[in-house]
Amino acid sequence: QVQLVESGGGLVQPGESLRLSCTASGFTFRSYRMGWYRQNPGKPRELVAVVNGRNTTTYLEAVKGRFTISRDRAKHTVYLQMNSLKPEDTAVYFCNAHFYENDYWGQGTQVTVSS
Repeated sequence: QVQLVESGGGLVQPGESLRLSCTASGFTFRSYRMGWYRQNPGKPRELVAVVNGRNTTTYLEAVKGRFTISRDRAKHTVYLQMNSLKPEDTAVYFCNAHFYENDYWGQGTQVTVSS
């Protein structure tokens, strides 16, 4: 059974940091492209950052230089380190695992940036 379990969301002030974690099970982690997406009510889900099996990364332009995605193969976990958070980063963040026609999602974790 495929599972993506996210943690690390919360309420922070502008300029602070958070680290999201997503632990995977039920599929061959090393083969999948892992990523983080975010979504606000009434808006489409957008890609924030992805890392493939070769550790090549891609970022949303708005988070470049502030967010870092990484993966730990031994722990089957992908991380999103978020620094210098801004109010516009507020969203529900979803973990994603993708490999050809296979596409899995976590349940989402809320990140709120507010003073």
